[in-house]
Amino acid sequence: MTSTQIKGAAARLHVSTHIRQALWAGDLLPGQRLVVQDLADQLGVTRSSVREALFDLASDDLVDLVPNRGASVRVVSVDEAVQITECRSVLERLCARKAAEHANEAQRAELTEIGGQLRAAVAAEDIHAYSALNRKLHDLVIEFSGQAIAKRQLERLNVQMVRFQFRLALRSGRPQESLPQLLAIIDAITVGDPDAADAAAEAQLASVIDQLRMTERLPMV
Repeated sequence: MTSTQIKGAAARLHVSTHIRQALWAGDLLPGQRLVVQDLADQLGVTRSSVREALFDLASDDLVDLVPNRGASVRVVSVDEAVQITECRSVLERLCARKAAEHANEAQRAELTEIGGQLRAAVAAEDIHAYSALNRKLHDLVIEFSGQAIAKRQLERLNVQMVRFQFRLALRSGRPQESLPQLLAIIDAITVGDPDAADAAAEAQLASVIDQLRMTERLPMV
């Protein structure tokens, strides 16, 4: 527990941000219980602040609140993950198109550098580095697009997909399959071709959907 207790709206935001970051990092697992008193002690806030934050997270479909049982990390089914990815595709295609139109030279150079790092991670069979770089690439494309509304919606959608994204990255041959798709997005943005960026983003997310549908026929890990 922190030495000084955070109160009010700041405490509510502090708890919400902490849980979102833990979800994004994969530190919280689907179905994991979120104990109000434990969170209050850990984060130096009141129990009411924790409860308010959990209500906020439930409204964003990140937490399940069950009467008399408390809160837990929401479990996303494969079917729902497919639907989430279909929504992501629409927004990420928009962001790729806008990034191709608006990215400056420094931003294009940064994307090119990420491409080189992705190639190196695949060559070294470094799955964890590849997964992190994949996520960073998507974040940069969204940032460089200047589409603030899409960014907020994608942040909400993406945090629900972390568990699936990590599992897909670990699937045999997946990095080698997805690398050309990611490089196509980078190439289209760096040459300033919005149509090609749109098409490349669509193809990459379609591939993710195909992999998710395969998950229904594979053992859960």
